Amino acid sequence: MASVDLERFLPHMSKLDLPSRPRRNRKSASIRGLVRETIVTPADLILPLFIHESKVDDAIDSMPGCHRWSLEGMVKEVGEASALGIRAVVFFPKIEDDLKTSHGDECVNPDGLVQRAIRAVKSTYPEVTVITDIALDPYNSDGHDGIVQKDESTGDLKIINDETVAALCDQARSHAEAGADIVAPSDMMDGRVGAIRDALDDADFEDVSIMSYTAKYASAYYGPFRGALDSAPKDGDKKTYQMDPANWREALREAEADVSEGADVLMVKPAGPYLDIIRAIREEVDLPIAAYQVSGEYLMIKSAAKDGWIDEDKIMVESLTGIKRAGADMILTYFAKKFAQQS
Repeated sequence: MASVDLERFLPHMSKLDLPSRPRRNRKSASIRGLVRETIVTPADLILPLFIHESKVDDAIDSMPGCHRWSLEGMVKEVGEASALGIRAVVFFPKIEDDLKTSHGDECVNPDGLVQRAIRAVKSTYPEVTVITDIALDPYNSDGHDGIVQKDESTGDLKIINDETVAALCDQARSHAEAGADIVAPSDMMDGRVGAIRDALDDADFEDVSIMSYTAKYASAYYGPFRGALDSAPKDGDKKTYQMDPANWREALREAEADVSEGADVLMVKPAGPYLDIIRAIREEVDLPIAAYQVSGEYLMIKSAAKDGWIDEDKIMVESLTGIKRAGADMILTYFAKKFAQQS
């Protein structure tokens, strides 16, 4: 390759007349800090917690750094997170197989795992916001978010919408009675936000908020999560109720419906692969937006970092910043505690 004659170009470059030089705002760490547009803090994060009936805290093989917590271990973890500035947690239960039924009846047990977890946290750390997942898949013997009807002649499965919504209303009431601050329906049934709002209001739980999984996609990124809870469908898939990853206008339709039905927060899940959806909803609605950095996103970062290909800490911060920059007000992430420890 021929060498460049710098003397030939320098005289011309020295005469550049540039009234705007954006690099001036990047010339030092302190200036970059002053002009930074997006800042993630521990208060923006929601810590997902897996819980089970065992008295032992089990490491989750598919999600390095995460555990299935006993109730005692979970309360301790909540206390440590709260001390770091994390103000909200969300529970995901691993339910024993002998408690699972086709209608998910265990979800309304006043002494069930989630109900006891709510009471344990609110009695110990009342300032922590407790969010609960409203869906039947942890309790459903079929592993679906709704009640399954099977055509015996064809073997085809159908998730029954309206009967499922009635069960979700009972579940939401049960969680509210136990002390939940926010219920988060993740099932993607039609009309469930309005029905849950009416059910809560009729039971004098007007102050319990609804964080709706507004745009929850039928994503391949959920694999490690389902392994953690043993909640994968026994037959079929979730594509008749979770959204097609190819669609974005449909997300706006779902957002419009959830706003009209009384949702307090809208959620996009997954987060990283759907930044355009976060931005599209942000431009259309005024409600707060949550985004869920799901197990597959988490595991890809952890795995690549373990093999030395990326810097885990830097990628963690960059990924969370990108999600917030897209328009999320709050982020559910398994990195919450680690991020807070470094903030």
